[in-house]
Amino acid sequence: MSQHLDNIPPHGGILINRIATLDQRQDFLDKANSLPRLQLSDRALSDVQMIAIGAYSPLTGFMEEADYKSVVKNMRLANGLPWAVPVTLPVSEEIGNSLEEGTMIRLDSPQGEFIGILQLTQKYRYNKEEEAINVYRTDDLKHPGVAVLDQQGPINLAGQILLLERLPHAEFPKYQIDPAKSRILFKEKGWKTIVGFQTRNPIHRAHEYIQKCAMEVVDGLFLHPLVGATKDDDIPADVRMRCYEILIDKYYPTERVILAINPAAMRYAGPREAIFHAIIRKNYGCTHFIVGRDHAGVGNYYGTYDAQYIFEEFEPGELGIIPMMFEHAFYCSLTGQMATTKTSPSKPEQRVHLSGTKVREMLRNGQLPPPEFSRPEVAAELAKAMNIFSYAI
Repeated sequence: MSQHLDNIPPHGGILINRIATLDQRQDFLDKANSLPRLQLSDRALSDVQMIAIGAYSPLTGFMEEADYKSVVKNMRLANGLPWAVPVTLPVSEEIGNSLEEGTMIRLDSPQGEFIGILQLTQKYRYNKEEEAINVYRTDDLKHPGVAVLDQQGPINLAGQILLLERLPHAEFPKYQIDPAKSRILFKEKGWKTIVGFQTRNPIHRAHEYIQKCAMEVVDGLFLHPLVGATKDDDIPADVRMRCYEILIDKYYPTERVILAINPAAMRYAGPREAIFHAIIRKNYGCTHFIVGRDHAGVGNYYGTYDAQYIFEEFEPGELGIIPMMFEHAFYCSLTGQMATTKTSPSKPEQRVHLSGTKVREMLRNGQLPPPEFSRPEVAAELAKAMNIFSYAI
């Protein structure tokens, strides 16, 4: 884990930029009313943004059939480069049949705003069941990723995209740090080793523990919470961001942490999404990536450490980012601190196991997470946001 990767290259070697120039933008705006229009879902909008800023490098658009099939079956693009999750633009039969390959398509946001262009190079049918079993390891419609897949149209549109304009994030403009900027920031700080951390949950003591363990062996922490579409019962992004701000201000060496938003949408693809998340953080300039318990998991669809085992399916160094594996952390009542089975002599009954799911359940039941779960200031913020009850620290 001490390996230094100075100026880590983006995945595929080039950081993609698919944001229109001023001239291109004006040209597209002039043609806006004459182009066929496609209204994007929240996930598709996130994908367009992630492609445009280079977070999905080397992708320049939505996958053509050869890449799609190779990713679903082999976790690789058609050229052999590792890639774990298909990035596609599915549409209904009616829409698919109405569009012609070789044409430009106007992409609108879910609110109907003109945000980008798709150069349609290909449209193709795909096998939903095959994608579900391979990517999500289940075809159970109760799985949120499978449910989205089931509701999608049967035709994928493929081709390069251009984002008309990179606008400040509506909620978190301060924390909108795209890959080109994060790489500059890391260099300015003199960081040669940077560990990325993915989360969609409010940060709790187990998260803090594994982050600080990682910080002992790298130069800086890139705390990168996901703020794209998540499940309805996940804690809202604005609440989670306030919790991160509180924690960093009070409990972290601020000069060694950068907080930024990840605008991607969650797939809940467990092991496959762990690889996907690692590649994304590589594109942001991270040299290391934390993979903990049930990364990107949901329900009981994946084994506790399946998201760690999947990294063994790639040759050492092939992904170009170093995974940092952590066991399930818990509060050890015997030693009075956070630990794992590697460091704690406690018995099972002396361990308080933490998870985002448990925190959400406690909040819904009107309970304040105890200090063993969350820092008191974070617990108070969560309680306030959930309108449970007033709590004085």
